[in-house]
Amino acid sequence: MDARIREHAEIIADHSTGIESGDNVVIQLPAEAEDLAVALHEICGDRGANPVYLNYSKRAQRAFKRSSEEFTEPDHRLALYREADVFVIARGGSNATEDADVDPETNAAYNRAMEDVKRTRLSKTWCLTQYPTASHAQLAGMSTEAYEDFVWDAVSLDWDAQREFQAEMVEILDGADEVRITSGEETDLTLDISGNSTLNDYGEANLPGGEVFTAPVRDGVDGEVHFDLPLYRYGREIDGVRLRFEDGEVVSHSAERNEDLLTGILDTDEGSRRLGELGIGMNRQIDRFTYNMLFDEKMGDTVHMAVGSAYPETVGEGNEINESAEHVDMIVDMSEDSVIEVDGEVVQRNGTFAFEDGF
Repeated sequence: MDARIREHAEIIADHSTGIESGDNVVIQLPAEAEDLAVALHEICGDRGANPVYLNYSKRAQRAFKRSSEEFTEPDHRLALYREADVFVIARGGSNATEDADVDPETNAAYNRAMEDVKRTRLSKTWCLTQYPTASHAQLAGMSTEAYEDFVWDAVSLDWDAQREFQAEMVEILDGADEVRITSGEETDLTLDISGNSTLNDYGEANLPGGEVFTAPVRDGVDGEVHFDLPLYRYGREIDGVRLRFEDGEVVSHSAERNEDLLTGILDTDEGSRRLGELGIGMNRQIDRFTYNMLFDEKMGDTVHMAVGSAYPETVGEGNEINESAEHVDMIVDMSEDSVIEVDGEVVQRNGTFAFEDGF
């Protein structure tokens, strides 16, 4: 076994989740990540934790979605999640676009049925990570070896130092009332964040980490945004997304590619037409776009916003939590002709923060 896989497992167990004696641990990985599962099971055994291994298959999930006429909440899965203390989930698999031919309305119906399952999982200690596979290397336009280096270098960051760097941006956003994001000629968006909290993601729930994020007030988003970097969702590329917000709600939208899929996401439920997250990428180790949101949203010189559910921890007392079966992140490149203002003060210009040299 590659020594970096054991290191990856140790970072998950020690830094990200704190697995300890008596914990019920759900390990949900694709078959290609069996070595990571083995390493995690060894750690669970050493510590007296109780692992359950779910072999996640996009191919099997695709078959279920395409053959089902309706979806109901799976009580047995919900029971497992309620009894669990820790979740470890890894992306990977042999085909990154396996579910590309599932109808958007089917995906929306499936997500609605799984909403309680998702909410229960998010209420526990969890870590979402990536296992480097050939399919994701191909998606990123990299050799398998180069992609392995990329993933494990990003995972093995000095997370204490990263936390301290990001804490400077947390301090700026905490207690602020308004964020304005401008980029090029097509993005000018104002977000009310008053009363909400900013979280510092340094490799715990997401591994790799490397962002700070908060939630906009549910009715407090106005303006237009052009997400100029593409994303993969349900095995299909969505590119050139443009959204216009009024009083927090998407009132018009378009995409240059797979607009029908974007429409299906926005039509999932009432909350999917509102923003649940504003995130600012701060991980300089992630220096290239790879069509993998777990990494791409953390890149320095980017911001991302998610339509759909908000993380309850980011929503302050007295503010309404945006709830949705969806949570879809989309990215704006902030490296050129771009500014972030907080309460009227410029805090980032062309990707450089006010507390960095060269601002």
